[in-house]
Amino acid sequence: MSRALLRTLTATVAVALLVVQAAAPATAGPPGSSAPGGVRTVVRDAATGAPVPRACAALVPVDAAALAAVTLGEDQLGRYAGCADEQGVLVAGDVAPGRYRLLVRPYDTTTHGWQWVGRHGGTGDREQARVVQVRAGAVTGVPDVRLDPPGTVVGVVTDAATGAPVSRARVMVVPYVPDPKYDDHGPMTDEDGRYTITGLGPYHWPVQFAAAGLATVWSGGVGSRQQARPVRVRAQQTATLNQALPAGTPLSGAVRVDELLTYAQVVAFDAATGDLAGVADVGSDYALRLLPGQRVKLRCDCAYTPPVWHCDAAGFDAAIPVRVRRAPVVVDFNLG
Repeated sequence: MSRALLRTLTATVAVALLVVQAAAPATAGPPGSSAPGGVRTVVRDAATGAPVPRACAALVPVDAAALAAVTLGEDQLGRYAGCADEQGVLVAGDVAPGRYRLLVRPYDTTTHGWQWVGRHGGTGDREQARVVQVRAGAVTGVPDVRLDPPGTVVGVVTDAATGAPVSRARVMVVPYVPDPKYDDHGPMTDEDGRYTITGLGPYHWPVQFAAAGLATVWSGGVGSRQQARPVRVRAQQTATLNQALPAGTPLSGAVRVDELLTYAQVVAFDAATGDLAGVADVGSDYALRLLPGQRVKLRCDCAYTPPVWHCDAAGFDAAIPVRVRRAPVVVDFNLG
């Protein structure tokens, strides 16, 4: 899986250790306090109950606007994380108050698999994960996380129109914004369109597929995570998930800017969930392909200034959704 994600999560270990002493039940700050909070849990093996050291958890915001705060080279996981110590104690500190879901990635994915932390064990579906409320000035306790053995997913990605294999397609259980310079995320398809995902917990996982010149889809060929047909992963077994990528509807436009950012991008987000729906590199213009029926909000990361949302909206919540139909859609950005 993503080395960039692992770097992000392990970089928080030092911060987490500083707040271990706060792991005991804490009282919240005064009313209206904006002081950061934290989360504490213990990571264990589901079968034996033994602590699992060095597993890392990302605190993924429930709020769609916070989820959309993702930029070049980043996984769509939010800004907060923590890693377990040698006793399996995981503390994430300095977390902004709000509602989060936890995605746990074991250090050793040959023994344990990824999981969204559910109410009664792991899940592969973010929407089924336990929602954790982080309060100002308090450390929130989460019931022990119990990790299951991992499984593997393999498959072939093809062009829906021609049946030809699609190489260099991104295959993601967590969407990310690709970096044109440092393309170190994985997995990706080879020249025969084949891919392998390892280290997933034995649950039902929706998977996203993206490739240049074709529409980005979730498993089952749909535009929304909520409508995806997940793949069933079984412990120590290999599941097959093939996916054909349709051409979709062109969504394009001109970008007028005084000085273009070195790696400029237009990013499309699902208007309801905040999930990434597509990313296009920018020159004097850009071109995305999306599925008819999708509603997206568009952001231009195109200038050496803060990102600009469609119609100069103040942010994700205020941005006007663009409805994709069968006819091509044109959305211009004027940053001049």
